Amino acid sequence: MEWTKEQRYRKIEDVTEEELQNLANLVNQCPWRQSYHISPVTGLLNDPNGFSFFNGEYHLFYQWFPLGPVHGLKYWYHTKSKDLVHWENVGIALHPTNQYDSHGVYSGSALEKDGVLYLMYTGNTRDENWTRHPFQCIALMDEKGNIVKNAQPVISEVPEGYTDHFRDPKVWEENGVYYAIIGAQRTNKTGCTVLYKSADLMNWIFLGEMETGLTEFGYMWECPDYFVLDGQSILLFSPQGISPVNDEFQNIYQSGYVMGKADIPAGKLVHGKFTELDRGFDFYAPQTMVDPEGRRFLVGWMGLPDIDYPTDINGWAHCLTLVRELSIRNGKLIQKPVRETADLRGNQTDGQADLENSSITLNEFEGQTYELHAEFTGSTAQQFGLELRVGTGEKTVIKYDRMDKKVILDRTHSGVPVAEGYGSIRKCALDSEKVTFQVFVDVSSVEVFVNDGEEVFTGRIFPKADSRGIRFFSKGGHTRVKATKWDIKK
Repeated sequence: MEWTKEQRYRKIEDVTEEELQNLANLVNQCPWRQSYHISPVTGLLNDPNGFSFFNGEYHLFYQWFPLGPVHGLKYWYHTKSKDLVHWENVGIALHPTNQYDSHGVYSGSALEKDGVLYLMYTGNTRDENWTRHPFQCIALMDEKGNIVKNAQPVISEVPEGYTDHFRDPKVWEENGVYYAIIGAQRTNKTGCTVLYKSADLMNWIFLGEMETGLTEFGYMWECPDYFVLDGQSILLFSPQGISPVNDEFQNIYQSGYVMGKADIPAGKLVHGKFTELDRGFDFYAPQTMVDPEGRRFLVGWMGLPDIDYPTDINGWAHCLTLVRELSIRNGKLIQKPVRETADLRGNQTDGQADLENSSITLNEFEGQTYELHAEFTGSTAQQFGLELRVGTGEKTVIKYDRMDKKVILDRTHSGVPVAEGYGSIRKCALDSEKVTFQVFVDVSSVEVFVNDGEEVFTGRIFPKADSRGIRFFSKGGHTRVKATKWDIKK
């Protein structure tokens, strides 16, 4: 279906109940609806927004176009949780209602101040020539969940030297001062971020560009996020326009981070190389928050812009990743599923095997939604690993190549193909004698945490419902595998 501009910019308020119900029925007939990942009730989900802890609960908003699996008139949809695992749909939090967000409530973040949650977001507008004009806006949420928009934007003008690709504010407090970092594009069509400061979250002063060593790194930086972890300054962002280099940057767009030391008032960050956060196929626009214990969490969009997905025909697209806790190990950002994720565990199955250039399918190790731990030791095999969602002609492969010292996720035969033009195999370097895979399998996704979060691979897969097998294998030698599987509790 070819979506017209008029169809993309219809408001949900102008759609009949019958049309909405027909769309919901179409969505509910989809064989790939997720079981335990945040997914839209209908339409398209993209960037996570406003990730925060407020009034005793975790709050997570996301970009939402409710009327189909395309990018159109965006709303903020609101979910909340007490444990980061079980999420309750609250409903639409922010509607495009005024001249400053008439063509979409775009991405942003949240911060508590004086018992109120401040939501700072980009209001998207278009003029009669369809030229973009962004505004940075504020809405306030009280402890009862009531949300009121500020009457005027808090940042109305794009600074000189930057285009109207100017969006996605992330706010934080440092030494009694509030800061916002915004994704931007210079007039020479290169990406960057800029900084603002405020004493009250309402009146903002432009500080200038965040100075980094990446002066020509893509044409736009989206969804920036800045924080300090274990004394290290970390800037996350999603650059667009990066060319593939060996095994890196294989997706249409990237998400990653630089780490070093920042002087925020001076707008300077001295850092190391840009590193991709996720080595898989479907990960973009991550956002972080800090909880009352001081834990730093991250959640990402399990999808990518400008890519068609098999669920499109059923009127919906995309989901969010599991929440991950961040730490630093050996100068590298480590991502692990939050400890609360263990609350999803149901029936447990254990198994082990010695494999000599062979494979084994453990009959009790099968399923459609589960968590699986597999530890491989004593390996002389050239390759070893596991195959998930195995069925007739279908399998998703996670393996380690000892010769090349690389972890590989292969969805060539995972079911209905996705974005084949960008390849069906992802790899990253890993030099380790012991290799562990912690894998979360949902109806249409896998998230793989390698060696306790040293690397992560995320991918959407679309197999048949009866592709439920799990197979362990070695090629060119011996390996020993010890595995535990937990069914996901409904």
